[in-house]
Amino acid sequence: MSDTAATSEVRSVEIDRRPPGFTQEHLDWVPWVEPILLAEADAEQRPLLEGDRGIGPYFRVLARNAGVLAHRSANDKEIFYGRAGLARAERELAATVTSRHNGCEYCASVHSRFTTALSKRGDDVQRLLDEGNSVRIDERWDAIIDFVDALAANPPRADRSHIRRLRELGFEDAEIHDLVLSAASFSWANRLMLTLGEPEVPSSK
Repeated sequence: MSDTAATSEVRSVEIDRRPPGFTQEHLDWVPWVEPILLAEADAEQRPLLEGDRGIGPYFRVLARNAGVLAHRSANDKEIFYGRAGLARAERELAATVTSRHNGCEYCASVHSRFTTALSKRGDDVQRLLDEGNSVRIDERWDAIIDFVDALAANPPRADRSHIRRLRELGFEDAEIHDLVLSAASFSWANRLMLTLGEPEVPSSK
């Protein structure tokens, strides 16, 4: 066996380690493309892998195209941590809805946990994961879910009636804009996760 094969992170997820459905529990992610080794990151890649990003395989896979990862990271920071516009809990809700629509269990687990932590509405978030985007929760969350689900569809189904409904509930243009950005960002992120690897239930060892 070669040194490359011995250290490869690429493998298949065993059937009994695959998630049984959408969950707020922590999931691991197993790559289908070999990640770079953190010790071998070059001057362009290294700043993009600081902190926790250098630990797991996902960002080390994306770092193979450092320019794209840099833009993705900047978008993520602006969309989810920008001070103006929509409250972050609802930006995370939009990411969860998009991930639920696209069938990305890994992204849904991450962003449903953020939604729960920020909104303190864990039971409602779990209902969304369990029942899907047709779930009915309350007037405000239902309007967000319906708009984002329509944006995530291929082709998109969002129309003026969705915007009118949001405005009647008091959403400002900047807040609606944030919902659009969250849905767009995670339509992209989900496709990366779904085509570059698969989720795995962490080992209990």
